[in-house]
Amino acid sequence: MASLPPLLCLCVAAAHLAGARDSFSTEGPTGTAWGLHGRSLPPGQPSPSLEDWEEASEWTSWFNVDHPGGDGDFESLAAIRFYYGPARVCPQPLALEARTTDWALPATVGERVHSNPTRGFWCLNREQPRGRRCSNYHVRFRCPLEAAWGAWGPWGPCSGSCGPGRRLRRRTCAAEDTCPGRPQEVQKCVLPRCPGCKPGTCECPDHVLVGAVVTPSGRPLPGAKVFLRGQPRIVATSDAHGTFRVPGVCAGSKVNVSAQVDGFSIGAAQPQANSTISAVVTVVLEKLEKPYLMKHPESRVREAGQNVTFCCKAAGTPTPKKYSWFHNGTLLDRREFGYGTQLELRGLRPDQAGTYHCKAWNDAGAIRSATASLTVLAPGQPACDPKPLEHLVKLPDDCGQLDGSPAYLNVGRCPDVRCPGPVASGPRCADSSSRCCSVWRLKSQSVRCSGYVLPVKVVAECSCQKCQPRRGLVRGRVVAADSGEPLHFAQILLGQDPIGFTSYQGDFTIEVPPSAERLVLTFLDPSGEFMDTVRVLPFDPRGTGVYHEIKAMRKQVPVILDATQSNKIPLGELRDEVPMGELVLPPGTFRLTDGQPYVGPVEARVTFVDPRDLATASAAPSDLRFLDRDGELAPLRTYGMFSVDLRAAGSGEQLYAGPVTVRVAAEQIRMAGHAEALRLWSLDPSTGLWEEESSFRREVPTGPRVRREERVFLVGNVEIRERRLFNLDVPERRRCFVKVRVYGNDKFTPSEQVEGAVVTLVNLEPAPGFSANPRAWGRFDSAVTGPNGACLPAFCDEVRPDAYTALVTATLGGEELEPAPSRPRPLPDSVGVTQPYLDRLGYRRTDHEDPAFKRNGFRINMAKPRPGDPTEAKGPVYPWRSLRECQEAPVTANHFRFARVEADRYEYNVVPFREGAPASWTSDFLAWWPNPQEFRACFLKVRIQGPQEYMVRAHSAGGSHPRTQGQLYGLRDARSVRDPQLSDTSAACVEFKCSGMLFDQQQADRTLVTIMPQGSCRRTAINTLLRDYLARHPPSAPADDPAAFAMLAPQDPLGHNYGVYTVTDQSPRLAKEIAIGRCFDGSSDGFSREMKADAGTAVTFQCQEPPADRPSLFQRLLESPAAALGDIRREMSEVSQAQARAAASLRTRRGRA
Repeated sequence: MASLPPLLCLCVAAAHLAGARDSFSTEGPTGTAWGLHGRSLPPGQPSPSLEDWEEASEWTSWFNVDHPGGDGDFESLAAIRFYYGPARVCPQPLALEARTTDWALPATVGERVHSNPTRGFWCLNREQPRGRRCSNYHVRFRCPLEAAWGAWGPWGPCSGSCGPGRRLRRRTCAAEDTCPGRPQEVQKCVLPRCPGCKPGTCECPDHVLVGAVVTPSGRPLPGAKVFLRGQPRIVATSDAHGTFRVPGVCAGSKVNVSAQVDGFSIGAAQPQANSTISAVVTVVLEKLEKPYLMKHPESRVREAGQNVTFCCKAAGTPTPKKYSWFHNGTLLDRREFGYGTQLELRGLRPDQAGTYHCKAWNDAGAIRSATASLTVLAPGQPACDPKPLEHLVKLPDDCGQLDGSPAYLNVGRCPDVRCPGPVASGPRCADSSSRCCSVWRLKSQSVRCSGYVLPVKVVAECSCQKCQPRRGLVRGRVVAADSGEPLHFAQILLGQDPIGFTSYQGDFTIEVPPSAERLVLTFLDPSGEFMDTVRVLPFDPRGTGVYHEIKAMRKQVPVILDATQSNKIPLGELRDEVPMGELVLPPGTFRLTDGQPYVGPVEARVTFVDPRDLATASAAPSDLRFLDRDGELAPLRTYGMFSVDLRAAGSGEQLYAGPVTVRVAAEQIRMAGHAEALRLWSLDPSTGLWEEESSFRREVPTGPRVRREERVFLVGNVEIRERRLFNLDVPERRRCFVKVRVYGNDKFTPSEQVEGAVVTLVNLEPAPGFSANPRAWGRFDSAVTGPNGACLPAFCDEVRPDAYTALVTATLGGEELEPAPSRPRPLPDSVGVTQPYLDRLGYRRTDHEDPAFKRNGFRINMAKPRPGDPTEAKGPVYPWRSLRECQEAPVTANHFRFARVEADRYEYNVVPFREGAPASWTSDFLAWWPNPQEFRACFLKVRIQGPQEYMVRAHSAGGSHPRTQGQLYGLRDARSVRDPQLSDTSAACVEFKCSGMLFDQQQADRTLVTIMPQGSCRRTAINTLLRDYLARHPPSAPADDPAAFAMLAPQDPLGHNYGVYTVTDQSPRLAKEIAIGRCFDGSSDGFSREMKADAGTAVTFQCQEPPADRPSLFQRLLESPAAALGDIRREMSEVSQAQARAAASLRTRRGRA
């Protein structure tokens, strides 16, 4: 039975490929090519017919989902979308290009292939010449660039000749049928009143109007007020069944009937005559939904005198019609600027620079957009300073200073700013060709190290260039909160739209939609055993990939209820604790989804997220925010959340219920003012925001005198319909921000800050047993570090520092980060906070009391800074209204610190690149990453048998490309990690530069990789499959030193059976973290932080104390790299000459035969 999950996963993958193969038999235009008769092109050259395009389009990255076994090689578009995600290929590709994994065209290798851009590519073994089988192909697709709408035309005339009507306006798309959205817009208009009936004069005494008020699902709405158009008075009120009667309304009058009820939008309809004296009407009311932003204004850079347009678009029920715009927090005059959803500023002046945001209103409330900044440059003022900023990189240890301390080199960087957009003739919401400040020119330098010269390229000049696309990427894994088991094939919703599934291992990858501010994802367990998991995941809009681990909470065991009886379900079942409250379902409360009563047995599952248990914080849904009256996001402080799942026993049909009573034990609400402020909320899964459902009132006992020991409850009401997640929360206004930074090591060097780390802050309640509150936590927040760290919201108190405390943790790609120590006492220089504020905050790392505890977080008192105290004016805690000050605080200001634990890992690139800033990529042949939009990480697993841990270096140089052969790409050092199950055995996962195309996409390079353990080591074994593969794919690496291992790296992603781990991702950091996790685990789809040295290794070394008379290749490269590389090149040349002589001799013998 243990082998069933891998078999199931394999079957699912095979089913997708098999389904893709079956789809190739469908009708459709298909291209077929016989390579034997086509014109042969050099490997790597693009097909000329695929490069001439009249319309704006671009190529995707390369995909490879199948290998040429069985019937052939099938690169189905459906399978590509399944494995890589639906967003990676456009809905209607224009063309398809296929190449072998050796970058040859089908015509070059002489194979018959088929392709269709809407279905994919396939090569059948049975169609090939005798003795041949299909090569391994990868494909890419040509996709059109998104077209833009032109400006709206003028409004047309109002329809009709009198009374209400509508008018239209239209816009055109530059590329027909490719622009998103509608080509026309409708607006209501009113002409003079039509002659005829007037209010109070057009009546028919014998006639009657019969109507009903319902929801879109058909549920009746009692208590609705009914109006007739033109009459301000209420003419009827709907009864318990949602129906009403209005006598005296003429059957053929066509008068508009409207209805209104609290919590729903106003609805209107026209009656239809069903006889000569009666008419019927049904008015449908939609539940009011607060507005939510679909488009936020975006920051812009302009020169004085240019124009700019900011755009803001909100949705909700009813659709928001009122918009206001603010400049630096001041409301702009609507009459002066004539704005609506767009704010257009013409002939910009310097005083118009600053921040802009919008607000949108409907009947349910308001919402505030994110803030956009406008930079107005004076004439002649450069947006991009050509002189690069300082950026220090650490040099290898043998390039250190004389005193042994590490040496750093300033390689320069360009500021992360945007350049002025083009001068557009009409208003545009997006710049058609964005430009950014980036590298314009590099210059080569040399660094003298111990016995060798290290090449490096530094930034010499910056200028405005086309921006690299910024793709926010979120990757993660969904696991059970109680057992850690993955959620297999859980459906993923973005808002309300399904976008994919998790893998068998629970993994997922999401590309963040452009201009998104909140990423709201819902994970639906197909087995029904887990709650719907709604998460608001922080991401980095600059393009850095972020990793999240999602905890799904298992549902409670179902209980069977009698629908005809009153039922009580406890909320909270902690051991040795009384429940927080209870859910009371009165008899006759259950209904089917169509509104019909249900009286059968009910299967109920009520799962409570209890804040008295700190472990539940990681599984709590959403991010505990709501929209306040001003339309701004505000935090909530929870007393517990619960999920309700009601189904008809036997059929499993979902049931509604209501009204349902929620009773909260009054003794659980002890903090002053909280009993009066407590509210019942429901979660909107499309926005991730909580909306108020009900207030609470103190229950008044009835009947005999109540005994003192009886519990007193606060009572609220709710209806259980589409929304199934509820919250017992109190809005909290004592708020602050906490500044946190993440560093590459515990030296906390400012130039080695790490972007893309997820920092989480959990608001803890006072210490256990504190009389004011029995809870362990009140809320939680997460943020992603950028180039200037992260600011996390938290509750705070100015008078009592210990009124609120917080637990702060940080992870990077699943790796736990370590904060500064606090034993025996916290040091200001280490923690990053000066005295006496540090003592007031009470900083304690998690291992402060017990060194055996994990060092993965710290606790602090949330002491709000006191006004007028200069020692508390510069962080790390900032007042709520000082968010911008927190975000822009210099690195010298107070802040809390985390560092990566993996200090024994070193990276050096000849061409500098900041992985947290994709825009820093430079088009250079020696760039480690050849493609700034797709990053391929390669690792080799090295097993070492020896008494200690050893540093292992990977030297990556050009191997087969004429422009880079023999030149260094970079160095990677990694210390081996002990296997806890094996004695005297460790292993290292060492990164090397992947083989493949360089930045010009013209010719592939087989990277020459040399693996060298530091110390007296000799190679004892090479993976058999890897050795055979390298032998079948010449040229071979030189006859290398037995103390090292050299190879021309494979172009194929081989996998754990070869000891080579390859991961392709849109984020370099995520690609590396995933590859390292698989390498540690020794599998192609697992993830581990515990080294398994005997699984999936490529090469094995035996190490001991170094002999005095034999330097290793590692030492030879350090002491005399020119001589060592010369020996390698000479041996490579000798091997090539020997191979050429052997091939010539073989041809001679064949000729004689």
